Amino acid sequence: MPSLTLSRAPLLLTAPLLLSACMSLAPPHQAPALPVPATFDAAAPGPAPLLPGGSGTSFVLDARLRTLLGMALADNRDLRVAVLAVERARAQYGIAQAERLPTLNAGASASRTRTADDLTPAGRGNTASQYSASIGLASWEIDFWGRVRNLNEAALQEFLRSQANRDSARIALGAEVMLTWLNLDADARRLHLARATLATRERQLELTRRTHELGAASGLTLAQVQTTVDSARVDAAAFETLVARGRNALALLIGNPVPDNLLPASVTAPAPPLRSDVAQGEAPRLQAAPEPATALPDLPAGAPSQLLLARPDVRAAEHALAASNAQIGVARAAFFPSITLTASAGTASNELSGLFAGGNGIWSFAPQIRLPIFDAGRNQANLRVAEVARETALAQYERVIQVAFREVMDALADRATLDERLAAQRSLAAAAQRALELSQARFRLGADNYLAVLDAERALYAAQQGLIGLRLAEQANRVALFRALGGQWQAQAGAPAELSKP
Repeated sequence: MPSLTLSRAPLLLTAPLLLSACMSLAPPHQAPALPVPATFDAAAPGPAPLLPGGSGTSFVLDARLRTLLGMALADNRDLRVAVLAVERARAQYGIAQAERLPTLNAGASASRTRTADDLTPAGRGNTASQYSASIGLASWEIDFWGRVRNLNEAALQEFLRSQANRDSARIALGAEVMLTWLNLDADARRLHLARATLATRERQLELTRRTHELGAASGLTLAQVQTTVDSARVDAAAFETLVARGRNALALLIGNPVPDNLLPASVTAPAPPLRSDVAQGEAPRLQAAPEPATALPDLPAGAPSQLLLARPDVRAAEHALAASNAQIGVARAAFFPSITLTASAGTASNELSGLFAGGNGIWSFAPQIRLPIFDAGRNQANLRVAEVARETALAQYERVIQVAFREVMDALADRATLDERLAAQRSLAAAAQRALELSQARFRLGADNYLAVLDAERALYAAQQGLIGLRLAEQANRVALFRALGGQWQAQAGAPAELSKP
């Protein structure tokens, strides 16, 4: 056989690539049907314009909150961990992708040896030299049954799943920043109301002390007014603590201290002035709340539940299902023979000058086949493990969709009654204000004792605090619906438009 020259070496090394078959033993992947109703029946009618942007920055109207969202996306440490997980999965996918192609190594060697005089027939030692250069194909598996291809597919799905997890973390972070900011605003409003109420009651206490000294007020009335002052002091101190804790929580989410100009106006605003003359016994009214910090169109009636498929956590579960599907192909391939190739080609000579001379070519070709005969059921057990893993991933995928559907329906159920509850609470606060004014007038005329005034003051204070809480609930419901739909919305009757692009 003629010696193989270097010009024929590429043919030897690339020919095995043509032997790889396109067979894959993995079952075909198909997204299962949604285990939920086809539409959100509880949706309220109305238009649904497309909301562009990402992670809530276009969902929010307040410029300060939009700025904080941008800072959180840049500096939040939990989100940074999610981004690094994507980079790690990207690198692992690169490793798996490299396994599909052979690894070529080039090498060169030189040796020079001398034989002892006593070991040669002529009794004279000699010196021998050897030089070689070669390029070799490392142990490479011909992927007849798609084992390597399916491993590569599983790594790809893991990479895509990490991207979906990152998007989910972005939306969760945006929603948490919005809720923390809104809670901080509500707590600051409660603090202002408690401080204004405390100031009013302290002045009432001072007037009651004077009238008591003059004999016009009883000791019981003085004690009753004192209880209202102490109660307001407790509330003011408690809300002051909540405001401080809210600022700390916001700083943790942002990753840096929050500048005062980015905080809600209610946090940095001075205490509101008293509206009325306390000498007449009136209580402070709740100041008007600013415009909502978020905006979200109503979900149209009959909106399809396929909107949930755009949620990042649903996409992550589907990628996990596809990866488990590929692992079944890997387990099935273990039942079939595997062929591994090792080859090299090059040149060798005793003289460096003759290393690339004609006739000095060398080559080696070492195929290896491995045929499973008896493994005590190991391969069958591994296949069953892969099949159970796929069934588990399928159940988890359906569970994620069901949880997502419930979150949307819960948010819609709350939203359906929030307007009515807000209107009722405003009416309650107005009625409580009127009841207080009437009870104060009756007390001044001597028709009622001071206990009726105290009850009316407590009712008004509770109604005003309840109105702040309901306004917060209405804003929080918008954020909950934004998060439940995965930061995306339906543009007319087409496909869902995402708000969480990387």
